[in-house]
Formats: sequence, C-alpha cells, structure tokens
Amino acid sequence: MQDFRKLVVWEKSHAFTIRVYGATRAFPKEELFVLTSQFRRAASSIPTNIAESCGRTSNADRARFLDMAVGSCCEAEYQIHLATDLGYIDKPNATDLTAAVQELRKMLAAYLARLRTSTPR
Repeated sequence: MQDFRKLVVWEKSHAFTIRVYGATRAFPKEELFVLTSQFRRAASSIPTNIAESCGRTSNADRARFLDMAVGSCCEAEYQIHLATDLGYIDKPNATDLTAAVQELRKMLAAYLARLRTSTPR
C-alpha cells in the first residue's frame, strides 16, 4: 500500500479542492444544492479517488480509481466553465482554476501511463 499523502498529484488535488470550496462560497444560495454541491463533489472526488487507489493491491484496481479521478477533473473543468458563463466566477479565477485542473489531469495521465506499463501486482 502507498501513502497517498506522499503523492504530489494528491497534494495538488487537495489544494484544488480547497480552492473550489473557497470559490463556491460566493455562489448564489439557490445554487447550494445544485451547482455548488456538484462542483464541490467533483473537486473532492479527485483526491478521494487518488487516496482510494493507494489502498488497492493490483495495478488494475489502482488504475480504475485513477481513471475516476481523471473523469472528475473533466467534470470540474466543465463546472468552472458553467460557473464563469453564469457570472459566479470571474475570468481570472476561472483561468487559474482551469489551469490547475488541467495540470491535475495531465499528472494523472502520466501516473496512469507509468502504472499501466509497470509489472502487474
């Protein structure tokens, strides 16, 4: 088993989640159970799935959870776009959040590539 807290991609995804929680505090109250909740769940799902992958014993199981983290990155990126178009996030903050989630997706893709080419366990 691997300690997820030692993974740079987990650290960055945790920091991204904290940023999303901060950004969504200013969303309108009517979005609390819709976009705010969905955006927060997508963001927190990234480090959650990375952490869960570390508790798996086979590379195939690890890859499955890392794939889910990649999907959550895509979901969060769309929610940044939607929140920006709705006027809930300003352009500079949206640009920063988008860059952060795209970096996470690239890091996860590289991690998955290494995992899939390593000796199966």
